[in-house]
Amino acid sequence: MIEDLSVTLRSVPLTRPWGPDVPCNHALLVTVTLDDGRRGTGLSWTPQIGAHAIKALLEHDVRDAVIGLPPHPEVVWDRLSARLGEAGRTGIVPIALAGVDLALWDLRCGERPLIEVLGARRESVPVYGSGINRHYPLEELRAQAERWVAAGYTAVKIKVGRPSLAEDVERVAAVREVIGPDRLLMIDANQRWDLHRARTALRALQEYDPFWIEEPLPADDLAAHVELRRGIGTPVAVGENVATAHGFRDLLTAGACDVVQPNVVRVGGITPFLRIAELARVFDVPVYPHLLTELSGQLALALHHPAMVERVEDATLTELGLLADPSPVEFAGAELRATGAPTRWAT
Repeated sequence: MIEDLSVTLRSVPLTRPWGPDVPCNHALLVTVTLDDGRRGTGLSWTPQIGAHAIKALLEHDVRDAVIGLPPHPEVVWDRLSARLGEAGRTGIVPIALAGVDLALWDLRCGERPLIEVLGARRESVPVYGSGINRHYPLEELRAQAERWVAAGYTAVKIKVGRPSLAEDVERVAAVREVIGPDRLLMIDANQRWDLHRARTALRALQEYDPFWIEEPLPADDLAAHVELRRGIGTPVAVGENVATAHGFRDLLTAGACDVVQPNVVRVGGITPFLRIAELARVFDVPVYPHLLTELSGQLALALHHPAMVERVEDATLTELGLLADPSPVEFAGAELRATGAPTRWAT
């Protein structure tokens, strides 16, 4: 049975800040202790907002609710989700749940790697170069694209949604010129457009052959996503800010997207992530896990549909100092493979 829960908050500086207001990421390492002395550790994570609120929720309501429960990830997740529903189904609640769920999966794995417990469907997955680069001057963005080419990436992603469409066109054109015609180029608007602006922007950017447009609209505007997808040729990727299986169900049922991108922490952990992945499988829509490369990579190796894994420059969990050696994954050029090592957090 679960005997205790404790939380350690770490704020980790980013080598390449994600903007003037995002100089670091916040990681909450959640440790669950069982009555037989075994311990498991999991991760709650947020780049900017809510870390102290998540810590308080974990140390009070969540801790009180889990003590005495069996260390079964699915059972605990369902119990906690029902209990914490009064505080909401999105935002800090699933992020807090993720720390507990990942800790219980850590206990389930023991000394085995996560991918062994999940069951690998493939030996490797492609990695695409990514950057939080909307604030980069054009020459810095070019230089980043050149580094991606030198690293051998066959796909890259950049941010759009600058104040003027002309800026976006100039920046996308510059990156396409650097990477050439054969590499995939994804663009990410981070919910900055409304329906009219999205249509206008995508018409202007179509000649640069975007592989997908990510989060073109506010994440909860289902009707607008349906209308946009109906009228454009560029595939639509959504999901990093969708926190519930019901939210993904609604997107899939409505035909609002071509790719779903659940973030394993923002949806509440591995348990709900796997449920969402199975739901997407029913609709024959691929799942591309969002950020958190070492976790996402292991999940991607186990997914039904082949996927790519996002590697934000200098911001993997290992590069942030959050994972202890040896890493559970390794990179060979533009491929990610499992190493056979368990996931161990640098507590």
